[in-house]
Amino acid sequence: MFFFRRILLSLLWFSRHETGVTHVLVTGGAGYIGSHAALRLLKDPYRVTIVDNLSRGNMGAVKILQKLFPEPGRLQFIYADLGDAKSVNKIFAENAFDAVIHFAAVAYVGESTLEPLRYYHNITSNTLVILEAMAAHHVKTLIYSSTCATYGEPLKMPITEQTPQMPINPYGKAKKMSEDIIIDFSKTTNMAVMILRLEKAPRAELREHGRISGACFDAARGIIPGLKVRGTDYKTADGTCIRDYIDVTDLVDAHVLALANAKPGKVGIYNVGTGKGRSVKEFVEACKKATGVDIKVEYLSRRPGDYAEVYSDPTKIRRELNWTAKVY
Repeated sequence: MFFFRRILLSLLWFSRHETGVTHVLVTGGAGYIGSHAALRLLKDPYRVTIVDNLSRGNMGAVKILQKLFPEPGRLQFIYADLGDAKSVNKIFAENAFDAVIHFAAVAYVGESTLEPLRYYHNITSNTLVILEAMAAHHVKTLIYSSTCATYGEPLKMPITEQTPQMPINPYGKAKKMSEDIIIDFSKTTNMAVMILRLEKAPRAELREHGRISGACFDAARGIIPGLKVRGTDYKTADGTCIRDYIDVTDLVDAHVLALANAKPGKVGIYNVGTGKGRSVKEFVEACKKATGVDIKVEYLSRRPGDYAEVYSDPTKIRRELNWTAKVY
């Protein structure tokens, strides 16, 4: 059995390198950013394997991708939990991956303060599982989707890659731990590593009708009753949080450029943002103006573990990867 499996893997390797098409494992590829990243990779074209346990993912997004790219060998979906090391190792053993883009994570700041162990398991422990599988199966390229929540409540704006990382909630702490583990591990290998610290993207999904829609537009169309704003007493001009809102397509572009520019033995770290901070109230007013609908807004108390202001200086990623946000 082992002999035949080695022949199969050799054939997969030969096929991959003959076509020149890179095979990318996208963890969390049924999720928000992951599904759009998979779409972009398939268009470029890469071969894509999505691994997702669908706890937060959208199978409808995967079905769209399957319809758009029905050719054998272009897209594979595997239902699996990254916390199951045996299943993850089997996936790596049965596929010849060139690279991993690691999106999979639970990602709600408030929830992380209520369920910290879940976040450390889901983010930090699962990243360890991925790294162990990559090491065992000689996969040398990792693009890690991190977060600007690792900076916590910075004293100076905008944040740069040199801003001290002092996360204030379990979500940011778990992501920073994962970054530290990846960087330490990379020092013992010849891995090509890119770590992208993302700013906030207004929630959107690749839906079954093929359109991109966010909560603002859902509220305008009556799909949801309105918008909920958490926190009006922060030390900002209008009392609401200030964030660097970035479109999902720009985030995806950054990941694909990072993949194309990853170099063996190097670790690249980049903040991904527009460089402009806007308050939640400003964002809500922009939604109303764009839709022409007086959307109902409910103002609530702060989310636990949230911070008042953060936005990025994108100079480094613009200079080194030639990436600039196009939609903001």
